[in-house]
Amino acid sequence: MSWAKSYMANEQILFEEKQYFRQFWVWLLLGAIILLFLWAFVQQIILGVPWGNNPASDGMLLVLGIIFGLALPLFILTSHLSVVVRQDILLVRFFPIHLKQRAFAKDSIISHRAISYSPLRDFGGWGIRYGSMGKAYNVSGNRGVLLKLKDGNSLLIGSQRAEELDAAIALMISLDGVNVHQ
Repeated sequence: MSWAKSYMANEQILFEEKQYFRQFWVWLLLGAIILLFLWAFVQQIILGVPWGNNPASDGMLLVLGIIFGLALPLFILTSHLSVVVRQDILLVRFFPIHLKQRAFAKDSIISHRAISYSPLRDFGGWGIRYGSMGKAYNVSGNRGVLLKLKDGNSLLIGSQRAEELDAAIALMISLDGVNVHQ
């Protein structure tokens, strides 16, 4: 094991949270889309009856069915927001968009506070979004921690445990090379 991996493995985790898209309405909408494409597939490809007034080709219908009936639900099922606060760094990853974690060193954070927000009004929805408060990573709920960064940007991290996340960030910032294992 390399020195860096060994160090990271031994470093104290102050906070960890993983959130998935599990809202009922998201799955209801996806279910309706899947049923629509399944019906179109059966109607046009199996029964041979063109679907709609201006039907797509069988190949195009198959491609769209795979995209919206399989790939999109799989994408949403596997999408998650992972947040880890360690002694000297905040790690954020929105999988599968981010293949690697986004790292925010403690000295890059000017301020932080737990807040309530409206995902639709303030950011136009869920996921990786931009709005009046800056950039947001959120998957559900209306609570999070708003960070002001040294580079002038703001970052909202949605959390089901916003106060705990805020407290962990405060602890991370207050630690000055201290190993909390001791």
